[in-house]
Amino acid sequence: MPRGDEEGPVAEEAQARMDALELGESVEGDVSPEGRSAVFGSTAADEKPHFLGWADDVDADELFERGEAWGISRRRVRKT
Repeated sequence: MPRGDEEGPVAEEAQARMDALELGESVEGDVSPEGRSAVFGSTAADEKPHFLGWADDVDADELFERGEAWGISRRRVRKT
């Protein structure tokens, strides 16, 4: 039986690391509790999950409600 925490912070951290590797960024230290909250999701222009903006700059709920983005997640990432 799957555990509910498998899609929580640990999965989000793993996804953030995979995203960083895809972008050619350093993985070491890219995700930290002191990082900034970022919004990732899919759009019509790019269906693969990607950076949509910083959580304090974009309204993730509004993007979803308007149908502009889906599969939205928030992740803590270190600003570069």
